[in-house]
Amino acid sequence: MTSIIIDKRYCGPPNSGNGGYVCGRLARHIAGGAEVTLRAPPPLDKQLDVVAKDDGLWELRDGATVVATGRPASVELTRLGTASFDEACAAELLTPVKPHEHPLPTCFVCGPARAQGDGLRIFAGPLVRQSRNASVVLAATWTPDPTLAAEDGFVAPEFLWSALDCPTGYASSRDRESGSFDRTPILLGRMSARIETRPRPGERCVITAWEAGRDGRKRVAEAAAYGEAGTLLAVARATWIAVDRQVQLGRA
Repeated sequence: MTSIIIDKRYCGPPNSGNGGYVCGRLARHIAGGAEVTLRAPPPLDKQLDVVAKDDGLWELRDGATVVATGRPASVELTRLGTASFDEACAAELLTPVKPHEHPLPTCFVCGPARAQGDGLRIFAGPLVRQSRNASVVLAATWTPDPTLAAEDGFVAPEFLWSALDCPTGYASSRDRESGSFDRTPILLGRMSARIETRPRPGERCVITAWEAGRDGRKRVAEAAAYGEAGTLLAVARATWIAVDRQVQLGRA
């Protein structure tokens, strides 16, 4: 049994870990594509146990509390949204979540209150050009900071999971009928991802995301990450859950 600590730098809500980052940390123990389900708010700055189960599952535990479970998974998307770096720059200007309205301004991935190099500062917005008869594609740029590098010099895999996380939240909150942004509080419930290759720090990357369906409180979205040469880095599918605002903040 091994253990990990979710540093406070990697928060989503103020007092718990960013969902994509936590999923990526657990997925490090799973070869190939993985699916991780979040079961409880991941605590910060606390030793959490990573436990291998006999049935091939993995658990992230805070004492007796199961924080997350992970398993191998095939992650195949029926479509891939693409965008150039310039198109993604233009899309960011149309991000539906303005800094003064952001529900979680200190989020490691999309928080506008995070300094450059500290947070990822990924602010997805709709592309100006859109395909007909398909969900709107959102896009954002991402240039990984040197502090995100693993020992091999490439960006650590959990940060690719992170970068694909919040854009799917933005995409799942876009109402397909009206085109408006639904401000219902949501939290990541489950995320599946497959990493093809990892970028180097300083590489100009593009993230795209699009809505893939709703079922009651559940909202599904998919995402892709591309490297500077247009190489596919990773794909993901995420399920978000509509929650009470106090739950989103970790107060209930």
